[in-house]
Amino acid sequence: MIEFRQVTKRYDSDHTALAQVNFGLDRGELAFLTGHSGAGKSTLLKLIMVMERPSAGEVEVGGQVLNRLPRRQIPYIRRHIGVVFQNHQLLFDRTVFHNVAMPLEVMGVPARDIGRRVRAALDKVGLLSKEKMNPMQLSGGEQQRVGIARAVVNKPPVLLADEPTGNLDPQLSADIMSLFAEFSQVGVTVLIATHDVALINTLGRRTLTLDQGRLVAGGSPGIGGESRHV
Repeated sequence: MIEFRQVTKRYDSDHTALAQVNFGLDRGELAFLTGHSGAGKSTLLKLIMVMERPSAGEVEVGGQVLNRLPRRQIPYIRRHIGVVFQNHQLLFDRTVFHNVAMPLEVMGVPARDIGRRVRAALDKVGLLSKEKMNPMQLSGGEQQRVGIARAVVNKPPVLLADEPTGNLDPQLSADIMSLFAEFSQVGVTVLIATHDVALINTLGRRTLTLDQGRLVAGGSPGIGGESRHV
């Protein structure tokens, strides 16, 4: 579902964010992405979201090589990738319902279908009863779950999460991770960038570890660490 083949990303001659990264994630796989600050985690996620293009190598998502993707097709690819952010990025001038509905409205989904799909997503994250509330009335954990509902309302095959539990206590973090695990069980490929080593160790999932732009564990043969073919 996601494959990096000898991917290098340089921002200029003095800064190589990623160097010859190789790995693949299967459909329905849940994996963690970790490494020190500046290791290249955000750059890797941006390559999957086509916010950046590789300087060398190939990035493939769902059978589509993103390097050669025409600019007009980028919005189509992004519709198939759900993204969850640490700071939620919710709009506080809208209800919970309308925050989750935003991706569907942008896509031009008929109103009769939006209601059904939004409520299904909110039910999945346990917030159906709070659809008419303003996000400011919710706890931090609930706001994060609204962000997750918004990310999955379009049923994307790929779900990316950037430090999704960074502001949550251990119990809420565990609850959020359980949600991600449920999505992977129905075939969604989930990649979670996090510094939370304790949480990673608790869940025992595959972990991709970056160090100064190089994948040092969890990738395909040739980079080192725990080898895995996809």
